[in-house]
Amino acid sequence: MPHFTFDYSANLDGVVDMRALARLIHDTMMETGLFELGAIRVRGFRTEVYAIADLLPENSFIDMSLRIGKGRSEADKKRAGEAIFAAVSAFLSERFETPHFMLSLEIREIDAELSWKKNAIHPRLRQKTG
Repeated sequence: MPHFTFDYSANLDGVVDMRALARLIHDTMMETGLFELGAIRVRGFRTEVYAIADLLPENSFIDMSLRIGKGRSEADKKRAGEAIFAAVSAFLSERFETPHFMLSLEIREIDAELSWKKNAIHPRLRQKTG
């Protein structure tokens, strides 16, 4: 049940291909071998209102969050985070050529006792690979 979200500053519109970024994250998550295809969700949210650092209008950010169910080792979580962060950093390398960009990633575990879900996609995808 990996839920990956990223918030990005509106001034990145037309500068970063957010659809390509979402696809890259999805593909990288699959490449780790830690997540089932039918469970992956990657969503991006444009942030209109923000105040970054010294408030220069060219300051921008992408803040990424990966919420996962319990059961993976610390080493696996770290490996996934490092793979995703490296792929996204490479994809956004031009942004780091300016002194106005911030990128972050946090991984959090979801408490299974306080999480409800229903997924009709799993059975369809499991039939294809079963």
